[in-house]
Amino acid sequence: MDSLAAFLVAIILLTIAPGADTVLVIRNSLRAGLLDGVVTTLGICSGLFIHAAVSAIGISLIILQSAWMFTGLKYLGALYLLYLGFSTLRDSRSNQSVLKVPGYEGELKILFNPFRSVREGLLSNLLNPKPIVFYMAFLPQFIDPTGSALGQSFQLAAIHFVISVIWLSIVAATADRMRIWFRDQSIRQWIDRVLGIGLGSFGVALAVQTYRE
Repeated sequence: MDSLAAFLVAIILLTIAPGADTVLVIRNSLRAGLLDGVVTTLGICSGLFIHAAVSAIGISLIILQSAWMFTGLKYLGALYLLYLGFSTLRDSRSNQSVLKVPGYEGELKILFNPFRSVREGLLSNLLNPKPIVFYMAFLPQFIDPTGSALGQSFQLAAIHFVISVIWLSIVAATADRMRIWFRDQSIRQWIDRVLGIGLGSFGVALAVQTYRE
């Protein structure tokens, strides 16, 4: 029980710490509403099981021991965050994806695309080297060597999944409420610009950190 409690504390702190995933959920919730944010959240959290599997079978160890592979992964993640930031800034200057909602005079709604949301969320998580390091360095401490490493990893990832879905869904709901408050398109464009800069800044910070290492 002490071991599980320690795991829960660490996972909760990791989950609520603001990061690129949080910014992405906020951006997508403002883009097309609560459903967009929740589906993005499911895409992000689905990546946790892949990280758990990678950690369990030892591939993460290979990546960590190969400097150029791990460096390449970091740069790939940085480039993806820069792409998300750029696309958000680009979309903030265009209304091509915005439609009038029948029955709601003056309100605008961006078309929801579940495949886009899942893809963005999943790639944001998988291309982030932090979960790889966390799962490789932290998860084995809670694995019983006499049992199935893969099964135990999935069980712990499932706990992480539930906590992350709950937290990011709260973030999405809050952002969706902000979306209702800020119906003025010019204000929402500025919000998109701030979020775009935020996503891009995470990418730049990751690239700089990788270069300095």
